[in-house]
Formats: sequence, structure tokens, C-alpha cells
Amino acid sequence: MLRASEARDRAAFIELLASPEVHTYLGGPRPRAELERAVPEIPGRQPGLFVIDFDGAMVGMVKLDRHDAESPGHIRPDIGGAEIGYLFLPDAWGRGYAAEACAAALDWFADALPGTSVVLRTQTANERSMRLAAKLGFTEVERYEAYDAEQWFGVWSPVTPSG
Repeated sequence: MLRASEARDRAAFIELLASPEVHTYLGGPRPRAELERAVPEIPGRQPGLFVIDFDGAMVGMVKLDRHDAESPGHIRPDIGGAEIGYLFLPDAWGRGYAAEACAAALDWFADALPGTSVVLRTQTANERSMRLAAKLGFTEVERYEAYDAEQWFGVWSPVTPSG
């Protein structure tokens, strides 16, 4: 289930951001002590950010952010109105939650902003993320080098019903 963040999610948010496994392809984890000080009582309260809830507990998060020239990293402002990102706790990996949650978030986005495409960036070495991008229907736009690794940049466009 996708839902808004609540105070009970704080520990899971900290775990996501501090996990070396989760951040293997994201530049490394943040120090837990820093996160304990910095993460608000109700973390992740922003439009387009959803907690993935399984059996009453947070197992991950997915967010859709505005994609524009001010976004950090490799940007193609000519492609995509938003960017999707996701993090899942390692215990949730390999169960299909990411595909289901991201597909639901993309459906929500397509209803909220019809006709707007979404981009996704990941390291090509992140095989799980590459498989997820393909499963969700992202199409490769280009590959590039950043952070001493090959990166993948893809785009997803909502299906518009014909006539």
C-alpha cells in the first residue's frame, strides 16, 4: 500500500538512509548519529513521496520529484517533467514490492499530470534497478559517466488512450 509518511516511519527512514546495502549505488550511507539528529519526527512529508507499507510496516519509499535544470546530477531538461526514485529495506528486496509500488506511483502521476513523462537514473551496475526500469517500461535515453561509474538515464511516458 502507498501512503503518506507518519511519525511511526521515522526509524525505517533512518534505517533506509543509514544502510550500506541500500546505498551501495548511491554514494554510501549517511552516519546514523547524524540522521538521528536530522530526520524530523514525521519524515518525508512532501508531495509525491509515498511510504510503501506492507502489513502495517514501512518497507520502503518511492517519490516523484520535479525534474528540471536545477536538479542535481546529469540532467536533460528537454526530457521528463519528473524523476522517480525509490529506496527499499533489504528485507523487502526480491519480493516484487518495488515493481508494484513504482507502477502504482507512476499510475498516480499519470492521472495527476496527464501526458507528462518521468525519468529514472541509476548505475548500470545496479542490476536490480536496471531490471525494474525495464519492467516498468522505461526506455534508455543514454548512458554517461558520473561518480566514477557508468550511469543509465531512461524515460517513461504514460500511455494515452487513442481515439
